Amino acid sequence: MKAIRQYEFGPAEVLRYEDVPDPVPGEGQVLVEVAAAGVHLVDTTIRSGTSGGPFPAPDLPMTPGREVAGTVTQAGPGADPVWVGRRVVVHLGMASGGYAGLAAAPAAALHEIPDGLSPEVAVATIGTGRTAVGVLAVAEPTAEDVVLVPAAAGGLGALFVQAARSAGATAVGLAGGPEKVALVRTLGADVALDYREPDWPRQVLAALDGRRPTLLLDGVGGAVGRAGLELLDVGGRIVMFGWSAGEPTQLTTADVVKGGLSVHWVTGPRMLRRHGGLRGLETAALAEVASGRMVPVVQRFPLADAAGAHRALETRATTGKVVLVP
Repeated sequence: MKAIRQYEFGPAEVLRYEDVPDPVPGEGQVLVEVAAAGVHLVDTTIRSGTSGGPFPAPDLPMTPGREVAGTVTQAGPGADPVWVGRRVVVHLGMASGGYAGLAAAPAAALHEIPDGLSPEVAVATIGTGRTAVGVLAVAEPTAEDVVLVPAAAGGLGALFVQAARSAGATAVGLAGGPEKVALVRTLGADVALDYREPDWPRQVLAALDGRRPTLLLDGVGGAVGRAGLELLDVGGRIVMFGWSAGEPTQLTTADVVKGGLSVHWVTGPRMLRRHGGLRGLETAALAEVASGRMVPVVQRFPLADAAGAHRALETRATTGKVVLVP
């Protein structure tokens, strides 16, 4: 089969498209013929050897990728053969091997893809969608909210804009560059602005005509996150779930007291407890997408160009969820 292989840590160019032996499903595993593989920003830091945290540097050589969708072709020992022939989506957890034509996956983690969903949309849902469900369960946007969404053209941001509009809230989406801003408008944002323009906070206030954001969904951090925090109305809420800018939004207890702010960090144990674990989050996300209440935005790259997909992610040249297709 064809697969992406990595023999050293470094820039995107270390990812090689090669012929490798087909994997053999182990105990409790199935073999999935991959139709779509998800690419996450964390994949780029794992590739470079700088991920740290819950994703220690893997042993090399390896095939990256932790999210796949496709068709089960074989059941390994102890796996229920009823899965053979079914369209499935699965998050491989701490394992890897998704950037390939075939992937071994634990049968216990499989979800059948709902009718009407493409593999690309399903794989966007199993990782990015589950995070969105967890964040929104804490944020609970209402019709009274003005929701500020940095990186609104990204995989998570696009879902947050949709969720804000569905709740009847005013959605303010930030994105980098005119094309991304145009996409955010098509998602239903009431206000869509370019955060690359230095006066974007002033533009937000002008567009809101006297109102201020009441809810900041912050997965960006850095200067953008800090500026968003400073825009919040008294009694505003900050829901934090990452820092794609390289560092978390800086805030102090003085910020919290002065603004009467509520600050929530949602990823990790809090998110898992609320939904009964990752599988509960995944099930909820698939139900939301199957119902049409969430519609993931997907950008496709050929599997052979995984390096290009990584470069695009690292330079913020992507929209929506990045997916590799054979």
